Amino acid sequence: MAAPSTATFLSFRSQGNALPQTRPSAVRFGSRYSLVSFSGLKEVTSVNCETESSFIGKESSTALRGSFALKARKANRGSRSGLQLVASYKVAILGAAGGIGQPLALLIKMSPLVSALNLYDIANVKGVAADLSHCNTPSQVLDFTGASELGDCLKGANVVVIPAGVPRKPGMTRDDLFNINANIVMTLVEAVADNCPDAFIHIISNPVNSTVPIAAEVLKQKGVYNPKKLFGVTTLDVVRANTFVAQKKNLKLIDVDVPVIGGHAGITILPLLSKTKPTVRFTDEEVEQLTVRIQNAGTEVVEAKAGAGSATLSMAYAAARFVESSLRALDGDGDVYECSFVQSDLTNLPFFASRIKLGRNGVEALIPSDLIGLSEYEDKTLEALKPELKASIKKGIAFVQKQPVTA
Repeated sequence: MAAPSTATFLSFRSQGNALPQTRPSAVRFGSRYSLVSFSGLKEVTSVNCETESSFIGKESSTALRGSFALKARKANRGSRSGLQLVASYKVAILGAAGGIGQPLALLIKMSPLVSALNLYDIANVKGVAADLSHCNTPSQVLDFTGASELGDCLKGANVVVIPAGVPRKPGMTRDDLFNINANIVMTLVEAVADNCPDAFIHIISNPVNSTVPIAAEVLKQKGVYNPKKLFGVTTLDVVRANTFVAQKKNLKLIDVDVPVIGGHAGITILPLLSKTKPTVRFTDEEVEQLTVRIQNAGTEVVEAKAGAGSATLSMAYAAARFVESSLRALDGDGDVYECSFVQSDLTNLPFFASRIKLGRNGVEALIPSDLIGLSEYEDKTLEALKPELKASIKKGIAFVQKQPVTA
């Protein structure tokens, strides 16, 4: 089974001298090469995957290498100028002017799989779109401001990403966060249901343990709920787990993969250190220290920013990784795995974060093997997190059921 791992994002590299032109050129996003028209990059016709600077891991890139070699051969038979892969997916970001939305929009703008990037917010989004539109990547950037333009933003979207809401601030309780963000998510998902019900929906707005059930209830009331296409983005927990383990054990980061299950807040986050790849031994003390640090990493950033914000940059990076994985799956890559908070039957909870396989229709499969053969510590921690996660899920469902969704 291929499993994604963390790393840095896009790197442009021309072969030979950089020459302004409009013919297809090779561009790397993660370990995926595509041919797109970038001014200033010289055309090449080779495909080369380098996992050291990718969103995905070694095993996934091996599959990609074979896939793109095949595409290269087919494309070269029909084109004198070499590979021509046309970006074809529309991504909408709701909350694009915020602390997560802006860097996320930049990262998605860099993906050669995106042809249209629609940015929505209640204010200040026009400048973000104008700024991004100057980047010489192929996607067209459009801005949409306020409720009256939300529907137009969403029409035809393949992937909708929702980072909208307020960030967690020092002293803010989860109830405070919930009361503000629940209404925002409910309103936005109503619009998704009305305008692009078949889109992949990526929920970033916290508390994800409640906002994903909120989204599900809204979609159910609208009659368009597809559990395979609703995702709570928990990728940041995996990104942090991989980073912290690599630092602790002096491992090459690209090789490290730690599945993270449960939920996306505090003790509901459970990194499965016993399932770490490559196999590595941890003392009991290391397991507890790493688990607690991963669970509280968001607070670590909030406190370090001293009231000036929360984890915006790392969250944008993690969300971009999940968007890229979704786009790869939509594009036909059959070897895409991520952890996500989704409707699940792996436990007695209706929603649960675990590793999933992504395909063109969303969740192709839940991966139960990660939950088999857990350590004693992980077994106990899993049972301990369930009551809190269950309460958060019920809270989200109750919120929508008390407030009828508009037709």
